[in-house]
Amino acid sequence: MAASELFTKRARVWIPDAEEVWKSAELTKDYKNGDTSLQLLLEDGTNIEHTLDPKTKNLPYLRNPDILVGENDLTALSYLHEPAVLHNLKVRFIDSKLIYTYCGIVLVAINPYETLQIYGTDIINAYSGQNMGDMDPHIFAVAEEAYKQMARDERNQSIIVSGESGAGKTVSAKYAMRYFATVSGSASEANVEEKVLASNPIMEAIGNAKTTRNDNSSRFGKYIEIGFDNRYRIIGANMRTYLLEKSRVVFQADEERNYHIFYQLCASSHLPEFKILNLSSANDFVYTRQGHSPVIEGVDDTKELRNTRHAFTLLGINESYQMGLFQVLAAILHLGNVEIKDRDSDSSVIAPNNRHLMAFCELVGVAYQDMSHWLCHRKLKTTSETYIKPLPRLQATNARDALSKHIYAKLFNWIVEHVNKALITNIKQHSFIGVLDIYGFETFEINSFEQFCINYANEKLQQQFNMHVFKLEQEEYMREQIPWTLIDFYDNQPCINLIEAKMGILDLLDEECKMPKGSDDSWAQKLYNTHLKSCSLFEKPRMSNRAFIIQHFADKVEYQCDGFLEKNKDTVNEEQINVLKASKFDLLVELFRDGEKATSPTGQVPGTGGRTRLSIKPDKGREKSSKDHKKTVGCQFRNSLQMLMETLNATTPHYVRCIKPNDFKMAFSFDPKRAVQQLRACGVLETIRISAAGFPSRWTYQEFFSRYRVLMKQKDVLSDKKLTCRNVLEKLVQDQDKYQFGKTKIFFRAGQVAYLEKLRADKLRAACIRIQKTIRCWLARKKYLRMRSAAITIQRFTRGYQARCLAKFMRRTQAATIIQKYQRMCVERKRYRQKQAAALAMQTILRAYMARQKYQMLLREHKAVIIQKRIRGWLARCWYKRCLESIVYLQCCIRRMRARQELKKLKIEARSVEHFKKLNKGMENKIMQLQRKIDEQHKDNRSLNERLSGLETSYTTESEKMRGELSRLRGYEEEAKNKTNQVSSLLEELERVKKELSTTQQEKKTIEDWAQTYRSEMEKMVSELKEQNGLLKKEKDDLNRSIQEQSQQMTVKMARAIAEETQQLETDLNEERSRYQNLLTEHLRLEEKYDDLKEAMVLSSNKPGHRRTDSTHSSNESEYTYNSEYAEMEEGSRAAEDVTRGIDTSLTLKLQKRLTELEQEKQSLRNELENKEDQFQRARARDNAEFKKARGAELEYESLKRQELESENKKLRHDLADMRQSLLGNAATSTGAPGSPAYKVLLDQLNASCEELEVRKEEVLILRSQLVSQKEAMHHKETMTEPSVSVQDVSKLKDSDEIKQAYIGLKDTNRLLEHQLQTQRRTHDSEVEVMRGELQSVKEENSRQQQLLAQNLQLPPEARIEASLQHEITRLTNENLDLMEQLEKQDRTIRKLKKQLKVYSKRIGEMGAGQTEGQTSPGQMVEEPIHPVNIPRREKDFQGMLEYKKEDELKLVKNLILELKPRGVAVNLIPGLPAYILFMCLRHADYVNDDQKVRTLLTSTINSIKKILKKRGDDFETVSFWLANTCRFLHCLKQYSGDDAFMKHNTSRQNEHCLSNFDLAEYRQVISDLAIQIYQQLIKCMENILQPMIVSAMLEHETIQGVSGVKPTGLRKRTSSIADEGTYTLDSILRQLSAFHSTMCQHGTDPELIKQVVKQQFYIIGAVTLNNLLLRKDMCSWSKGMQIRYNVSQLEEWLRDKGLMVCGAKETLEPLIQAAQLLQVKKKTDEDAEAICSMCQALTTAQIVKVLNLYTPVNEFEERVSVAFIRTIQTRLRDRCESPQLLMDTKVIYPVTFPFNPSSLALETVQIPGSLNLGFLTRV
Repeated sequence: MAASELFTKRARVWIPDAEEVWKSAELTKDYKNGDTSLQLLLEDGTNIEHTLDPKTKNLPYLRNPDILVGENDLTALSYLHEPAVLHNLKVRFIDSKLIYTYCGIVLVAINPYETLQIYGTDIINAYSGQNMGDMDPHIFAVAEEAYKQMARDERNQSIIVSGESGAGKTVSAKYAMRYFATVSGSASEANVEEKVLASNPIMEAIGNAKTTRNDNSSRFGKYIEIGFDNRYRIIGANMRTYLLEKSRVVFQADEERNYHIFYQLCASSHLPEFKILNLSSANDFVYTRQGHSPVIEGVDDTKELRNTRHAFTLLGINESYQMGLFQVLAAILHLGNVEIKDRDSDSSVIAPNNRHLMAFCELVGVAYQDMSHWLCHRKLKTTSETYIKPLPRLQATNARDALSKHIYAKLFNWIVEHVNKALITNIKQHSFIGVLDIYGFETFEINSFEQFCINYANEKLQQQFNMHVFKLEQEEYMREQIPWTLIDFYDNQPCINLIEAKMGILDLLDEECKMPKGSDDSWAQKLYNTHLKSCSLFEKPRMSNRAFIIQHFADKVEYQCDGFLEKNKDTVNEEQINVLKASKFDLLVELFRDGEKATSPTGQVPGTGGRTRLSIKPDKGREKSSKDHKKTVGCQFRNSLQMLMETLNATTPHYVRCIKPNDFKMAFSFDPKRAVQQLRACGVLETIRISAAGFPSRWTYQEFFSRYRVLMKQKDVLSDKKLTCRNVLEKLVQDQDKYQFGKTKIFFRAGQVAYLEKLRADKLRAACIRIQKTIRCWLARKKYLRMRSAAITIQRFTRGYQARCLAKFMRRTQAATIIQKYQRMCVERKRYRQKQAAALAMQTILRAYMARQKYQMLLREHKAVIIQKRIRGWLARCWYKRCLESIVYLQCCIRRMRARQELKKLKIEARSVEHFKKLNKGMENKIMQLQRKIDEQHKDNRSLNERLSGLETSYTTESEKMRGELSRLRGYEEEAKNKTNQVSSLLEELERVKKELSTTQQEKKTIEDWAQTYRSEMEKMVSELKEQNGLLKKEKDDLNRSIQEQSQQMTVKMARAIAEETQQLETDLNEERSRYQNLLTEHLRLEEKYDDLKEAMVLSSNKPGHRRTDSTHSSNESEYTYNSEYAEMEEGSRAAEDVTRGIDTSLTLKLQKRLTELEQEKQSLRNELENKEDQFQRARARDNAEFKKARGAELEYESLKRQELESENKKLRHDLADMRQSLLGNAATSTGAPGSPAYKVLLDQLNASCEELEVRKEEVLILRSQLVSQKEAMHHKETMTEPSVSVQDVSKLKDSDEIKQAYIGLKDTNRLLEHQLQTQRRTHDSEVEVMRGELQSVKEENSRQQQLLAQNLQLPPEARIEASLQHEITRLTNENLDLMEQLEKQDRTIRKLKKQLKVYSKRIGEMGAGQTEGQTSPGQMVEEPIHPVNIPRREKDFQGMLEYKKEDELKLVKNLILELKPRGVAVNLIPGLPAYILFMCLRHADYVNDDQKVRTLLTSTINSIKKILKKRGDDFETVSFWLANTCRFLHCLKQYSGDDAFMKHNTSRQNEHCLSNFDLAEYRQVISDLAIQIYQQLIKCMENILQPMIVSAMLEHETIQGVSGVKPTGLRKRTSSIADEGTYTLDSILRQLSAFHSTMCQHGTDPELIKQVVKQQFYIIGAVTLNNLLLRKDMCSWSKGMQIRYNVSQLEEWLRDKGLMVCGAKETLEPLIQAAQLLQVKKKTDEDAEAICSMCQALTTAQIVKVLNLYTPVNEFEERVSVAFIRTIQTRLRDRCESPQLLMDTKVIYPVTFPFNPSSLALETVQIPGSLNLGFLTRV
């Protein structure tokens, strides 16, 4: 298609960027052919103009649609180019936190620098058995693919892990090996897989170190071959190492460390066993302190050393060898601290008694003088003589370091060799999987010999990778039969030839090393002369003559020639090696036993040269020639690399490319520059280029049809989908070269899928627009019609309003006219009246004026008369005044006299004021006393008022006294009148008294005011006290209320605590039960393994048979366990011991020991389980304890009362016997006739004792049955041979004397009373249990009603009504069934009572007419029914027993168990028939008291059931059949055990069939364990059937067609979600579940057990579905969530149809339901986050975040979940306390219980069909 069709407006492209490498932009203008630039809009809103290259005119890369971003496989991208790959990796790594991505056949792994919970055993189990494309990318998927191809193709596999240092190569290889060790197991009990994993900590300790890029960097390459046998179980491993960095031993750069083992030793130097090493801190040694970083954050070197030593021990390296290794390592550290000083310019010396050299010599066992001498000297040999030459200090130091590196290399090789020995086994290897962990492509500022070798190896690996990718592409095209065109890809063979061919770089290097005066400069010149002009890949730097450049597949690398020769030689002083070989230390001698005697050909001492040294570990399989040690490092490396390539070419490779996201070790930080550099170097982009050159996008016809059905018209759809796709594609894409049609797939060129997606999106968008247009038209028309109707309505109302307004106006106009008429009339009338009033007013004024004038005249005359009158009066008053003055003078004289009298009165008053003061003072004291006492008593107010009244009385008395005194003073005044000479003094005294009086009055007023104030304060205080009292009362009420609330809360808390304690006890009980059942599973597994081992031992022997032990020795009376099997195994092992001596007997002994330990642990767990059950029972019985104590006294009282009644009853019986005798004696007379006195007396006595006799009848029968059973137990054998003995004994008892009869009667009475007491206790316990059961049933009914109500509320109204009716019908049906059962029980009770009534009537008649004895004692009456005539059970009928002979036991087991076909029995016979037959045989063995027969029968039954289950354990029908029969056999053992707890529901006939001689409680436990094992085997069998169906049916199959579309996929094709032939659907699961259910029902499995099985089934379905959902990104979409919810609803409907809604199966699907809801809810706002947190209670935080990260839109109309929203969810769920485990454990099996289910079937009615071939059984 033309560029103008793709580069249109709003198309998105990638443009180069200096910082981000590639930047996204959007076209703002269509591109037209011939344009020189593009108008772009960046994501930050910036508009730019992108200029095209004028030469190439290449347009920028197009960006993939958003729907393809984040794909699992990079080849699924429509546009395959570098920016698309980089962006896809970044989105997955940063946004989705996914570190693994497929790129065709390559797994790209990005180091997260964070511990992720994705490597657990649950993840391994989830990936086991899955196709590589069906799950999300993972290292486990690659490992599973390799393991599967090894088993399927019978071809060896290899996993090649490469990448930079710090990219995670070692971790990826470690996890791959862990996966193999987990899924395959080992072929023996030698724990080979643990040894393979144990080699990792050892190799990390001696081969890993901290670098600036990685804290645990592998400084060597390794290739591990993991061997498998023909059953593909691990049998061993072998390791080959490459390129050990020896120079790190003596030199480390800044921020780097030496190998971990040195720091582990230094950190553990304080341990006692390490004292001899003389170590200290790592900072004290030169070899460990150069990097200035001795500690790694978060790493405990002491703990790591313990792990290393444990790994050594696990691999068989004992403590002595370990200490030897540590001595050598410590010696290397001491050797590095040996200080060499200058003696002169040409020689050096070591100070005598150097502490570190002495420690070195002591540790390695060499002479101090020899080592110090040869460290500073060397021996030179010529043709004629040999002489010793001293070394300068620098050369001596280099020689010392070379020796240290050489020792470490030898030690490294020795450890690798012994690790390989420990991993090799004697079992023949069938195939292997190799894991290669090697350096990736490296380029630094200074590149030397090490980088040259590493890049050379990567060139070889890249060539092999390219050829493999090319081969796979070719095979795919040929398989699909499409035209094959040659794809151009980069071939790096010229670069490899430049390095390894004849006269290549390595050849010239080896040649120069052999030259006597060879140097790096001369070698460089040879390179220039040879390759500079002949090879385009070889270049010379412009500014250097000591370097060269090679054009590698990844990049150009410049190598410095300095040090190439020395590193290629890798020599060491031979005399130093000889000194070490002469050591007394055996381990050191062993290290150098086969050591090379490499010396420099030129006699020169090696220098440091460069940063690293290399060590090559040659192949162990080849014999070394005498000249091998002469080979250079380059030659050895080329040979080992060639061997490696041969190995890889002989295997199927799998590639893992590790990427380092940043250089700062930051978690989930992505540096695009570093990432793209590594992508180019590791070959990922080359894979993309090869894929893009061909047909990278591949669709099956069904997937293409499903995805692009929207682009087809109805007429284009044909019955042949292949032809339909062909026709449609030819119409859509005109260029035939853009696609090819294969046999099963359609192949597309790069970009075609994006074009089709664009067409599909445009079509969907057009459809959406059309739908929107139609809906908007409908809405607009609806709105228009609504507006039109509204307008008409408004017009109608408006016109009506206007009409009403007009009418109103007219009425108002008429009214106004009338008003105007009357108003004008009023105005005229008013004007007239005004004129009339004015005239009248004028007349009135005039007339008034005239009247006033007349009035004025009259008034003036009257006033004149008044004036005359006033003057005359004034004159009279003047005369009066003069008279008045005279009178006043007279009054003064009188007042003077009265003043004197007043003086006397004032004196008296002065005296009364002082007394009043005293009184007031006393009153103050009393008031103060009143103030103190008012707080104590409120009644004092009344007394104070009384006191105040008394004071008033006294005051009145004093007043009277004062009045008397006043009268006396008056007398004195009279006397004073006579004494005129004292007037002046009295006047002065009077003034003074007046002043005092005024003062006294003021004080009185003050006191009165104070009293008033005090009274008001007292009243206020009283009111305050009342208020406080009210507040106190209120506070008291509040406190009482709070106390009541607290008591209620405490009651609720106690009830809750009790409930929680009960729940905890139940949980603990379930956990113990689960542990016990898991232990049984382990026991069974070991048992089977032991059987397999025994069979292998028997088969390995040449004898045709083997010895078999007698089954009678299998158990004894005290132990009903599996001892028979153990004894048989031990006998079998002893029989085969002499024959199979070649087999490792230690394993057998270990297994036997393990079996014993497991048996002990099983017994302890059983005891613990019983203790837990006892605790639970005690907790339940705690409530009844007080009630039983309260009833104790009552029961004693009732027992005494019963004794009295019993004695009275005996007396009445005696009277009755006398009367009967008298009646019999007078039979001839008429006294016995009715109406006679004797008859009346008898009748009265009979009526009086009738009630008592009715009560005692049943007690007498019970006592009789007890006596009969005791007699039969005492004389069992005599009874079987002579039935008449018991009758004779009874007759003897009748003939005994009265004392013996009285004693027997008393004894019987006590027994009867004791039995009644026990009966009442049992009755009470049964009533309590019944009430508890009813309460539990009510609770269950309540919970069920609540669940139904919640379900009904979620339904629509119609469905709700229908569900309510259905529920009501179900409830009524259940009630009817219950009532029918109760009616049947009552009928049976009535029949039983009628039968007893007949028996009693018959016996009373016999006693009245047939007995002629004189008297009968109570004991005799009790023993009367012993006579055979009166005991109905002595009838000769079938007793429910089967008799067989001893020799027929094997035939019985064979016909009834081993050769029985479950299908025929389940269809034609009653359920559980084999169990009934076996129990009836067991009853006969118990009846004849044959303990040996009981033991052998039970043991044979158990062993035979195990045998048939082992043989046909994968057949669900067989396992279900024997589970049902085993449970029925267990119930029969309980029902007929004679235990009261199991006999509640038995009939009287069934109680007669109880076992009488043996207590089989322990055997019941054994059979219960067997039932648990069968149940677990049933679950495994069922899981194996359901497992392949679940994912396909629940996730992949579209039950609702058309809801979800298929997204484009890459090279790793997933299983199609379209239903093809053979694909499992949801109906397949439902049919299988129905088959399971019907099979179990036909076999008569207990309903409660069926519920437990169904619950386990649904848990498996939910767990597997959820786990796959969490590991499959393509399944996390909105449409898939709806699909899952529909499937779950179908499963719930199945439960409802089967009546299993209350079995707990639905609750196991809750996590899956919530995950489906999570896929469908909105995921944008904080409210959505809150809703998700409250909704997803059954999901863990890790699962919720995982689903949100994996959520992928299927269409462009959906939106992805933002990172901020996921962070919000994580923040809200931070406080949850839960397990960090991501996946659900699919191996969990709920602990099973077997509730007692008694059978109503009578054993005597069981018929044995002839088809069972059991004719040798005899009915008894």
